[in-house]
Amino acid sequence: LQLQASGGGLVQAGGSLRLSCVASGRHPDNYNMGWFRQAPGQEREGVGCITGSGGSVHYLDSVKGRFTIASDHDKNSWFLQMNSLEPEDTALYYCALDFPCSDNIGRIYAAAYWGQGTQVTVSS
Repeated sequence: LQLQASGGGLVQAGGSLRLSCVASGRHPDNYNMGWFRQAPGQEREGVGCITGSGGSVHYLDSVKGRFTIASDHDKNSWFLQMNSLEPEDTALYYCALDFPCSDNIGRIYAAAYWGQGTQVTVSS
């Protein structure tokens, strides 16, 4: 199973971007989906996740109210809508599949499947 992330880019502070992730094939419905990011010199951190059932979403505190995650099982896809972007959001963003999804998303570091990363750069 391979993941393909897209949608990154350069945006001014206050702007928006929408990241997309597509899995190469159908995955079990109980696999949680989400997004992580890694800024230069920093550890990778979980940004947001959605449970396989779609019934629960969780976000890193610093992005709550600005980022929204959604999924489309029929298209083997999930998305991260990022609004009110800040320079501190600049990082390489990875989509991920099959990992614990909870309020502790900021302390989740491992997943069974990873996308290749898409760069998000927010200028001040």
